[in-house]
Amino acid sequence: MRAYELMLIVNPNLDEEATEAVIEKAQGLITQGGGEITNVNKWGKRRLAYEIQGNTDGFYVVIDFNADNETTTEVDRVLKITEEVVRFLLVRKEEE
Repeated sequence: MRAYELMLIVNPNLDEEATEAVIEKAQGLITQGGGEITNVNKWGKRRLAYEIQGNTDGFYVVIDFNADNETTTEVDRVLKITEEVVRFLLVRKEEE
């Protein structure tokens, strides 16, 4: 398994419960695929550098996890079709 970092920008117009549900969904995708979550850091609402889908703000979440390639492929596929996620970035961390 390799170390990855997933940054989500969730729609800021969602209520707190809906935002938590999106975060839980992302975590569930990782753990169902055999991954292991090492850290979840909720940055909160921040201003975007530019407008995306009519939004100037977004709720930022960073999830650090260990997983294999099949799990990250599934996470990428599902997040692309999740309407509540404005943007996401999934990167492999450098090995130390």
